[in-house]
Amino acid sequence: MWSDSSTVISWIRSDQRRYHKFVAFRIGEILTVTSPTEWRWVPTKLNVVDQATKWNNGPQLSIENPWFHGPSFLYEPEAAWPVQRSVNQTKEELRSNILLCHLAPQTDIPIEISRFNSWTKLQRSVAFVFRYVDNCSRKRKQESMQLGVLTQTELEKAEELLWKIAQKDAFPEEISILVRSQGTPEDRHRTVQRSSCIYKLWPFVDGRGILRMRGRISAAPYTSNDTKFPVVLPKNHPITFLVVDWYHRRYRHANRETVVNEIRQKFEISKLRSLVDKVTKSCLWCRVAKATPRPPAMATLPEFRLTPFIRAFTFVGLDYFGPVFVRVGRSLAKRWVAVFTCLTIRAVHLEVVHTLNTESCIMAVRRFVSRRGPPREFYTDNGTCFQGASRELKEEIDRRNETLALTFTSAETSWKFIPPAAPHMGGAWERLVRSVKVATGAVLDAARKPDDETLETVLLEAEAMINCRPLTFIPLESADQEALTPNHFLLGSSSGVKIQPTAPVDRRSVLRNSWKLAQFITEEFWRRWIKEYLPVIRRRCKWFEETRDIAVGDLVLVVDGSARNRWLRGRVEQVFPGKDGRVRQALVRTATGALRRPAVKLAILDVASSCKPDVTGPGAPEDHQGLRAGVCGDGPLVAAACAESA
Repeated sequence: MWSDSSTVISWIRSDQRRYHKFVAFRIGEILTVTSPTEWRWVPTKLNVVDQATKWNNGPQLSIENPWFHGPSFLYEPEAAWPVQRSVNQTKEELRSNILLCHLAPQTDIPIEISRFNSWTKLQRSVAFVFRYVDNCSRKRKQESMQLGVLTQTELEKAEELLWKIAQKDAFPEEISILVRSQGTPEDRHRTVQRSSCIYKLWPFVDGRGILRMRGRISAAPYTSNDTKFPVVLPKNHPITFLVVDWYHRRYRHANRETVVNEIRQKFEISKLRSLVDKVTKSCLWCRVAKATPRPPAMATLPEFRLTPFIRAFTFVGLDYFGPVFVRVGRSLAKRWVAVFTCLTIRAVHLEVVHTLNTESCIMAVRRFVSRRGPPREFYTDNGTCFQGASRELKEEIDRRNETLALTFTSAETSWKFIPPAAPHMGGAWERLVRSVKVATGAVLDAARKPDDETLETVLLEAEAMINCRPLTFIPLESADQEALTPNHFLLGSSSGVKIQPTAPVDRRSVLRNSWKLAQFITEEFWRRWIKEYLPVIRRRCKWFEETRDIAVGDLVLVVDGSARNRWLRGRVEQVFPGKDGRVRQALVRTATGALRRPAVKLAILDVASSCKPDVTGPGAPEDHQGLRAGVCGDGPLVAAACAESA
């Protein structure tokens, strides 16, 4: 496009916003379809447009007229085209602009505080902003700029500005009242209104514009000014949270009182201890280093613990203890004791086991079944001998081996395992193992190493002692009635002495033969068991709170008996909910393989949460993303925190 108007060319090549609306709108419309580089200047004499607008002697319609074939210079090389002479930008149609300047004290900074999760980073960033502003003024004055490491003055200036921002956001009215009263001698000791939350602090604004508390120790000679007149900070502000977090990390995540004492040397923060607790809870390092298992609420007792009117040892818990050294000739040999526990009436049956292999376990089970009858279910821990017995039992039953099928009641007998490292799930028999150790320990320790015959005799006597223990408290109302014991269900009485029938007259039909008598006595024992024993085990003794269930994908620490820095870390691959829906077992994938552990042995690493502190009030952003102590997912901070906890 060509134009002989230098003014138009100047408008097009300038910023149209500098002109009045009439010119600016039309220049903007032209620039929407063309580019300034497409416009060229042409002298008025060579502008063929004038042939249609400036007729001298009427229209010239000859074919030689430039109107039809354009100016002649277009047929020449581009270097020969007209060149625009240098023309300054026109001042015509310029818009009159008025610039108003107002000097005011600057308390805000062009930095979003919510982006920071560290007081040190925030302080240094603000200090660099001050340095940049100072260097700009030095450059105008042609002075040397400040470079290198931040100075103490710059850091102090940034620190004081951040304090002022927090105070201005939380106490704007109080600061305004105190600043106005500084210039009036009669209001020199004027304080804030009674409704203010800092009224009792008797605050004042010092010469640097910082809100401080008037303390009662201003005459103390060996204390700093910050201790005499501490800086007042709001409790629910992001800057205060970062300050407390800095003290928390500076003293290596120490106890709360250490951090509180150090903060009080310089600051006055209301409800400081609760704020320190919030900082500790949001600290990723503390959550990893102090993670403990959070077991779910205690489950209800299983059905086999509460089923009456069944044969003793229908549901059996099996465990070993030992070894016990016995004399075999002139040498010593190891023996173990298999403790069979009736999970319903709490009776025990003891068997001597010579080795820990599967064959010895099967032989002990065969002896137990021959004397007590085949049980319906076996419950054991994950001992290798028990797992082998269960595997062989299943294989033999699948092949319909007659001997094992008759011995173990065919396929109706099941063998169930509790998770590894979960002794609390086998507490029904673990507690009786302790009772057997106490009953046999005194005899075995006092005597010299017993032989096999002595050991068997001692175990049978201990079995009788444990089975005659009372299941409930001894009643005080009647001296004739004895407490209910496991022997009542095994032998008919606590000592095994046969009880003579003393039934009323209306029970003659029941007492016609000995079988009905025994049946009647057994049912009476079970009725007492329901009324006296079940209320004793009804109450929960621990784990009363509801907790978050372990979920697939959680990062956990596998708690074992070793030192904390040796606990394995892993990720949950599978969970096993109970009948009540609560997860009490989980399969964890670790560096050494997959482990199945109970919930009481798994400490959840709550590193995937947002870790948002409870920061509310003036100056707190709606979504305080900057105060996150960690990152979501499996970021490097999670790995670093886990490694640091070791």
